[in-house]
Amino acid sequence: MITRFAPSPTGPLHLGHAYSAILAHDMARAAGGRFLLRIEDIDRQRSRPEWEAQIYDDLAWLGLTWKEPVMRQSDRLNIYRQTLAELWENDLLYRCSCTRRDIEAATSAPQEGVSLGPDGLIYPGTCRESGARTAGEPLPDAVLRLYMDRAAAHCSFDEIGEAHCGTHSITPEQMIQNVGDIVLARRDMGTSYHLSVVLDDAAQGITHVVRGEDLFDATQIHVTLQKLLKLSTPTYCHHNLIRDNNGKRLAKRDDARAIAKYRAEGATPADIRRLVGL
Repeated sequence: MITRFAPSPTGPLHLGHAYSAILAHDMARAAGGRFLLRIEDIDRQRSRPEWEAQIYDDLAWLGLTWKEPVMRQSDRLNIYRQTLAELWENDLLYRCSCTRRDIEAATSAPQEGVSLGPDGLIYPGTCRESGARTAGEPLPDAVLRLYMDRAAAHCSFDEIGEAHCGTHSITPEQMIQNVGDIVLARRDMGTSYHLSVVLDDAAQGITHVVRGEDLFDATQIHVTLQKLLKLSTPTYCHHNLIRDNNGKRLAKRDDARAIAKYRAEGATPADIRRLVGL
């Protein structure tokens, strides 16, 4: 078994991060496997070296150990670009010039209705024809969307998290109707979360993906990409989220529950485990 914890260095780790990291770490150790760490820093505008350093410090303080070297997404941009180029060459991507406001306006039209998918509003396909690839055209530096009707295939994944335990089947019709043409490359990143996480999990040989319940709906996207790119599909474990007293899930801006704050106030790693119910 190989698990991973993949935080973004865009703020302090909080109790929710501690819960996810400890679960993934303990699951691998109990099975005699490996726990890996990955830094998801494709958002170069928000990522900070001081937050990355804090991640290592907090996780080590919690007693977690991982196999070196740590994978950093910013070191793999050429890999993402190469995959995008192959998808572009195979006529599976198209350019999109729509802003979020454009999409909101298009999907609010009476004849369209409003449909939500894992990434929010389902893209109405405005640029499908105008953004199409021409013969011999190199990969553009642009927002690129996946032709879901050309990419989707029948596939499935196994889930061991309590809320969704079982085998989940995914159909092309489901992906076209409920997910739509997802973004695989953003102009300011040169990739996207969906593409990079799939390629990185495969490169690290991850067998079990442990992550929050909030990402369960995105799994159908990741499994579809794994099928398209001929990559193996891990087993997934989506765990419950750690929430504040009002029932709202924790975010990085919630400094009051940052691991570093608990440390500064004298908490121990055992205290953190108790706080998250482990």
